[in-house]
Amino acid sequence: MKPPVDRGAADVVCLGESMALFVPAEPGPTHEVTSWTRTVGGAESNVACHLARFGWHSRWVSALGRDAFGRAILDRLTSFGVDVADVARDEHRPTGLYVKEADANGSTVRYFRRGSAASGMGPELLEGLGLDRTALIHLSGITAALSESCLALVTAILDPWRGDRLVSFDLNWRPALWRNKDTAVLAELANKADIVLVGSDEAEALWGIGDPLALRELLPEPRTLVVKQAEHGATMVENGQSWFQPALKVDVVEPVGAGDAFAAGFLSSTLDGEDPVTRLRRGHLCAVGSLLTRDDVGEPVAAELVERLLAADDETWANTHFSAGTRA
Repeated sequence: MKPPVDRGAADVVCLGESMALFVPAEPGPTHEVTSWTRTVGGAESNVACHLARFGWHSRWVSALGRDAFGRAILDRLTSFGVDVADVARDEHRPTGLYVKEADANGSTVRYFRRGSAASGMGPELLEGLGLDRTALIHLSGITAALSESCLALVTAILDPWRGDRLVSFDLNWRPALWRNKDTAVLAELANKADIVLVGSDEAEALWGIGDPLALRELLPEPRTLVVKQAEHGATMVENGQSWFQPALKVDVVEPVGAGDAFAAGFLSSTLDGEDPVTRLRRGHLCAVGSLLTRDDVGEPVAAELVERLLAADDETWANTHFSAGTRA
């Protein structure tokens, strides 16, 4: 376990695409919905928002169109305290958008992102970025799929000569993005990261294996492997040992964004030098807020309850149940 990072002397960087997100503003079948709420969604920016809430100097790096949706995204992330100074504005490519057909059992998501500003990102984005104070860079497999230049950018960040800063990589498997592309690169990228987060379901779909120890054989290089096992819990494999923590019971409103929240809780706790069980529990607790909302970033569980559950015995933890209105 590494010593805690001094928050006053370090920042964290989350790099990837964010889009305007439209979710139904009324109940009923999606094709009958006429009122929609426009918000913001993006795996890496979700993580950036949660990390800012945890008190980190959280920077989001990306590219947006010089359009109203791009401005809305900047305003939204700034409202969470995320530093957006390194976001490029593209005069020619638009900001991407997507529509969520919300359902508690898993939402259908429709993307409209081809030719987006973020797809034009490349390794040159790193020039002048200023990473001297950066303790962690967070990436996902989504960025690698957007374009050849984006893949080159992710590869450059995972360069083995990156110094002491950690790089975390969340698989975030999106089959539609990888159609007619070589998916073997995902394992190659993951094996270059320090921390890898992967859902057992997406690993099963991509590689045909979802068991944490079997995945460790496929991904032997990262220092830390975290396998998110949906409502069952999460397993961390590190230094030849493994730890499992069951997920909290939650009356799920909508699950999209919960994986990003888990990642942020886990990463923040890792940077704080906390023990394995605490790192996993903070991930689960951060995910609760996203599970209880149709938005990608929900309201956090009250700090006092978080601390009480972090110290709880296994039985109390496993029997804790969240529903709307029970964050406090």
